[in-house]
Amino acid sequence: MHSILIILSIILLTGCSAVKKLQIFKTEVPRQELKLEKPTPLELEQLRWIIITSENAEEVFQKLEEQGIDPVIFGLSDKDFQLLSKNFARIRNQLKITNDLLDKYKEYYETDVKENNTKK
Repeated sequence: MHSILIILSIILLTGCSAVKKLQIFKTEVPRQELKLEKPTPLELEQLRWIIITSENAEEVFQKLEEQGIDPVIFGLSDKDFQLLSKNFARIRNQLKITNDLLDKYKEYYETDVKENNTKK
């Protein structure tokens, strides 16, 4: 029994000596170039806005029917149209923030890469 304990302790002690130390935090790895391209502006379809009032409704419907267009109304009040404008302004603002963020990432990641490449 005594010899089994001695053999096990020898195995445990010598087993750890074969483990190599990892160099994870000692080796600096240069930043990779991101190669991000700016998103291209959207090419949106042209819309035709028709303002329909109580005075011109019959005339507008008649012109649409003559053009072979089914006269259907999707309406917004003037206040809802203002909300729509505000929403589009918020979307434009968010896109600007996202583009600025991409520029900052690109500057951060690619500045060192370009400097290191020019030093070589």
